[in-house]
Amino acid sequence: MNDKPDAAPDSTAARVALWRALHVEADPPPHVLEDKIGLQLLAPDQDWRSRGDMDPQFTRPFRASIVARARFIEDLVVAQAGLGLDQYVILGAGLDSFAQRRPEIASRLKVFEIDQPGPQAWKRRRLIELGFGVPDWLRFVPVDFEAGGSWRDGLAAAGFDDSKPAIVVSTGVSMYLTREANAATLQQVAALAPGSTLAMTFLLPLELADPEIRPGLEMAEKGARASGTPFLSFFTPPQIQALARESGFGEARHVSAADLTRRYFAGRTDGLRPPDNAEELMVANT
Repeated sequence: MNDKPDAAPDSTAARVALWRALHVEADPPPHVLEDKIGLQLLAPDQDWRSRGDMDPQFTRPFRASIVARARFIEDLVVAQAGLGLDQYVILGAGLDSFAQRRPEIASRLKVFEIDQPGPQAWKRRRLIELGFGVPDWLRFVPVDFEAGGSWRDGLAAAGFDDSKPAIVVSTGVSMYLTREANAATLQQVAALAPGSTLAMTFLLPLELADPEIRPGLEMAEKGARASGTPFLSFFTPPQIQALARESGFGEARHVSAADLTRRYFAGRTDGLRPPDNAEELMVANT
């Protein structure tokens, strides 16, 4: 176990949570996602909006991408729950707030949040301090990946039922893993009960990104390398779909930024939309 049980969330998880809040504060309605839970958990200094990585104009396409992927996954989970699925697994959960924002849906499921022990202990403490609590249907699954911990073993210990299908999501994780580690994760999810679904994000090669956002992505890549968590994997849509099929999935479909724009940003007059060829989604089914 981690010897620093109250380690704060990593900077990437915090930034994503603050971008979701910034969408509500800086962008006109209708909002794609109403989520200020992470802002409550983090309780940053009052000047957090003045940070360079929170600049309302510079971060517009990135926060559009963040709220679009979160909304798409939330809609997918709600649809699966409506079909009777009752196990939801979040890999690298960070400051995910589905359980707090949508308890009317989440309480019908077992929600398994998988994360490193320190940040997860911090999140649990903050949820209790803020009065959200940790209901029985929300299962925190601490896994020390740096020590070789297995998320599948952690799930079993937390009451996951291998005989029943699940929806598994992984956002903002694949670029930090090697191709082999991504393949191993895909194989583990593909081995779950028939009827299971994986929704994951992947980062396209930076040279394919829209020119106006490429500098921001290159800056993020340099920052990740400098902090010791470099980007290791980039995939084109055909490459990630092929890897999913090789790993045992029956089908895999690409959900592009254009798909998300049509679904969540149609009719907007402010030009807000996720950028093409940056971080996009794949949905695969067993």
